[in-house]
Amino acid sequence: MKYLIPLLFIGIHALQIRAEDWPTILGPRLNGASSETGIIKPWPKNGLRKLWECELGIGYAPPVVAGGRLYHFDRFGDMARLTCRNAKTGQEIWKFEYPTDYEDRYGYEPGPRACPMVDQDRVYLHGVEGMLYCLRTDDGKEIWKVDTKAKYRFQQNFFGVASVPVVHGDFLLVPIGGSEKGPRPVDFRDVKPNGTAIVAFDKKTGVVKYEMGNELASYSNPIIAPINGKDVGFYFARGGLLAFEPQSGKELFHYPFRARDLESVNAATPVVIGNQILLTECYGPGGVLLNLKNGPPKVVWTDVDRDRFDKALQCHWCTPIHVNGYVYASSGRHASDAELRCVELATGDVKWAKRRTARCTLVLVEDHLISLSEYGDLALIKVNPQKYEEVSRYEVPELIAPCWAPPALSNGILYLRGRGKLVALELIPARK
Repeated sequence: MKYLIPLLFIGIHALQIRAEDWPTILGPRLNGASSETGIIKPWPKNGLRKLWECELGIGYAPPVVAGGRLYHFDRFGDMARLTCRNAKTGQEIWKFEYPTDYEDRYGYEPGPRACPMVDQDRVYLHGVEGMLYCLRTDDGKEIWKVDTKAKYRFQQNFFGVASVPVVHGDFLLVPIGGSEKGPRPVDFRDVKPNGTAIVAFDKKTGVVKYEMGNELASYSNPIIAPINGKDVGFYFARGGLLAFEPQSGKELFHYPFRARDLESVNAATPVVIGNQILLTECYGPGGVLLNLKNGPPKVVWTDVDRDRFDKALQCHWCTPIHVNGYVYASSGRHASDAELRCVELATGDVKWAKRRTARCTLVLVEDHLISLSEYGDLALIKVNPQKYEEVSRYEVPELIAPCWAPPALSNGILYLRGRGKLVALELIPARK
């Protein structure tokens, strides 16, 4: 009997730690990895069991999950809407709306690109037109808001605002990329930044704490990572990598890295491994690995001088996932030339490449990669630097292209977004 209580405690504790929130883009550690275990493998012939689905508005923002609730951000008519649902059942709990008049310059859907971001009892929105909101998670009531376009005068980037803010301590760090006064130049290269690449707001009140960085906005997301024993903020901005002290806003360095093409973007989030950082884009330079130990960044390897057919990593919006010295990512600018690759981190050598995968996004869970292609194909791939090892694959019938939002995984449920629909699939069977 004396062993019963400890064993019961261990069993209950195991159930508790299996589940994990997915409160922002790329999950709880901003690296696309989940710590959950017990996934179904291989998958049934007809695919994973559908738990629920719901209709969405227009936009490309992935869902997030925290505290048993799922949040998705869409546009319905002339209103941007955040919807809060029960993550297990899909039942709507509350919704919040605000008016938007954003029009996309290239004809893409004029809905949100950046997903909601949940921090304890608050959820933050960064709208495609630049509205920044802080809401209560319990009922969706507004706490504070800032019209960042009106305040910082940023010129509309090619596809609207798309970066997801990040919380550090009491600060909400928001990529703004404000510009000097005046109308948008015909040539976007003539837009001049005004020192507001990153703006730190008090996360509870919206009061501005600092502004920093002479850069314009990109489609990448800022991250905080320990470098040489200290927290460092990184933002892969339009013109390159901006490194700064997240508490003070002091700039540490700027590493120029972008394509020469006017209509080019930096979209993949930087990957930090120890004191190294990996950048990748698909319009020109490709990939570069920087060593940040003890001073300014030093290039370990780079694709810059390689022919486009010989570049190691050219990620469009897929953020690479690092596992034991290798990175896995979708490389290629267009669906027709995109392929899934495994690249040795230390050298930039391509270990294998799986062609005709279209552009896809990845989640790492229990030594497997889950790949969602832009056409709705879902694949389970064993992590293996020696060869492409596919375990299961099927086309999710409910999903319609484009499926550009990365998957979210929480409490054993895999959430996938396609055009106009969100689908919840059982990846890990619920313990009874």
